[in-house]
Amino acid sequence: MALFLLLLLVAVVLGFIGVLAKGLFYLLIIGVVVLIADIAILGYRLRGRHRPR
Repeated sequence: MALFLLLLLVAVVLGFIGVLAKGLFYLLIIGVVVLIADIAILGYRLRGRHRPR
């Protein structure tokens, strides 16, 4: 869970910097990619806990 929260924080910070700083739009794109990866990791971890026996 700590990894999820850390990656979420990184994605939000990169997104804000990408939006606010002129010419740093690529940071917004990186933030979105990190957010998508974070959601995928969370989904993988949650799905792994509910395996049928």
